Amino acid sequence: MKSASQQDERQMQHRSNRAGFTLIELMLVLVILATLAAIVLPKFTGRSQQAKITSAKTQISQLEVALDAFEIDMGRYPTTTEGLRALVVKPTSDSDGWQQPYLKREVPQDPWGNDYVYRYPGQYNENGYDLYSVGPDHKLGGDDDIKNWSDKTR
Repeated sequence: MKSASQQDERQMQHRSNRAGFTLIELMLVLVILATLAAIVLPKFTGRSQQAKITSAKTQISQLEVALDAFEIDMGRYPTTTEGLRALVVKPTSDSDGWQQPYLKREVPQDPWGNDYVYRYPGQYNENGYDLYSVGPDHKLGGDDDIKNWSDKTR
């Protein structure tokens, strides 16, 4: 006849063997998680790039508003040499109409850390200015540039 302590010991061993996960169960969970990550992460990555493109378009629109206000006050757009900096710091020459900083902060960089490119008079906007970001590839040209002109105007 088995003692009560031996029976208790066997029951505890039996319970402890069932309390954990087997290696196969853990591997199955990891495979499921990896599969879900492979499906979900690319969708979020694409959203991040689209958000940066939208941000660059918005910043270009804000810069255009500031440039138009500068033109109203000064009777001209900043020269290429003065650049977008003229929206924050009063130009040294011909600055009688300059009212206040046209941007609350410094001139922003694009979402990829590049300076926006400004040219006046414009090469593509002949009666205005060219304002663009070189986009995520950091190179002028290509489909990823964000610009204030349409390729149809060329």
